[in-house]
Amino acid sequence: MKRGRDSLGEMIGYRLKEAQAVLRGRMDAALRPLGLTTPQYACLELLSHAPGASNSELARSAFVARQTMNTLLRGLHDRGLVDRAAAPPSGRVLPTVLTPEGRRLLDQAAASIGAIERQMVSTLTDEQRRALRDALANCIDALRD
Repeated sequence: MKRGRDSLGEMIGYRLKEAQAVLRGRMDAALRPLGLTTPQYACLELLSHAPGASNSELARSAFVARQTMNTLLRGLHDRGLVDRAAAPPSGRVLPTVLTPEGRRLLDQAAASIGAIERQMVSTLTDEQRRALRDALANCIDALRD
């Protein structure tokens, strides 16, 4: 029974959360056979675009706490997927880079995640995809102001 408020299915925020939950579930399932979690994949992907990024930069970009990113990086380092300087070259920043093994695993993971992304938008036209990206960017900007 409706009480003057939108039903959950009509609320944009709820639909975004639902889409994110389904997407995350699919990503988790695709990455599991590779021994990766979605946050670990995000970290590897971010490092491929920003080699040498700091823990803080990676945490902000992956939407996790610095402590969480530190734990992720330690695990990836222990598996030989990333390399971190033993001592910071300047200040307290420890730059991190992908190892060749990390690059190889990322390439495999990215192929799986790319297929999921393509499936997610497969019913949309190119124009609808652009409009969706633009609308989401506008929503993000509106909430950041």
